[in-house]
Amino acid sequence: MIDKTNDLILATLNNAEQVHSENFEYTSLFLNTIVPDESNARFFPSVIIENKYARQFSERKLTKLQLTELLEAEGKVILGKGCIINCLEHGSNEWKKANKTIESIIELGENIAVSEMIQVPTVYPVSKGQYRILTGHRRFFALIFSFGYDHAAQFKVYDSKPLLYKVKQFQENASREDLPQYGKLQAFLSATMEIDGLDQARVKVGQRRLTVKEKAKNLGISMGSYDNYNVLTRYSEVIKFYENGLNAPFLKVKKVILDCEAKYKEDHGKKQLNIADKKIVGDTILACLSGNRVSVSKKAQSYKINDIPNLQALKSILFNDVSKLELNIDWKKLDWSNHDAVNRRLVVLVDLLK
Repeated sequence: MIDKTNDLILATLNNAEQVHSENFEYTSLFLNTIVPDESNARFFPSVIIENKYARQFSERKLTKLQLTELLEAEGKVILGKGCIINCLEHGSNEWKKANKTIESIIELGENIAVSEMIQVPTVYPVSKGQYRILTGHRRFFALIFSFGYDHAAQFKVYDSKPLLYKVKQFQENASREDLPQYGKLQAFLSATMEIDGLDQARVKVGQRRLTVKEKAKNLGISMGSYDNYNVLTRYSEVIKFYENGLNAPFLKVKKVILDCEAKYKEDHGKKQLNIADKKIVGDTILACLSGNRVSVSKKAQSYKINDIPNLQALKSILFNDVSKLELNIDWKKLDWSNHDAVNRRLVVLVDLLK
């Protein structure tokens, strides 16, 4: 954390105030008074255009090249009412990621246009009449796409920049299923850096360090989720792989990480891993993920016998070789590798033994 923020935390602790208490209100703001947060993991470089340019592009009076040159938007995304133009390097990872985000913004914008936004974006003032987004970049972009840059919308507005604003971002977004997994991991890393800064500040003023349970509570997540994030952010290789397009459940990837660590410790007789060990383990994890070994395992197929209707049928199954009973079932022609076929024969068997 930067010294200025650390000093603010120290001052807050010395004054016995709550670190996480910030005043806010819900109010209507014009979209052209708001700027994105470039440090946000879910942010992409954008140029927001006035309605007249968006209309001219939609009416084909301006080409993509002309608009890009006019706005110096090379390597950015042009965003306006009814138009989003990806000007990042075509075919690059950044271009592909931006395209996915653009698709979700368009879908969200179309929903916002016909229904009320349930969770409004949050902002804080950066200068007189200007605000920066704390959470809700996609919602902000979707509002611009739907209504244009001069439209007014409802926002949750803090009186000032939250002291632990990365923690605040993580708190408000951690529970949302629709956010990119890479963004969640990056947001966790940023938030834990602020928590570590708070921990150091507490020590400086003579207070004890935060427990793991307290850290999880400050982040607004359960102990289980905190452990998941800790394991997933343990290796830069995993974070990079998610950044480059890995789309696998966190719990599946966590299992790969823990399995690779356990095997390395067992093979080398180690209880703790040093930096060199972690580099080797990281490469092993990357190889596992690259080999598409992170997949949802199929549930093993099982054989089922229907409810046995009476004691006689139960005794016949337990004490007789039913394959030799005169039941007109051709067991030899049964395809034993076909679970459904076997289960159908078992239904017939129980029926005949009634």
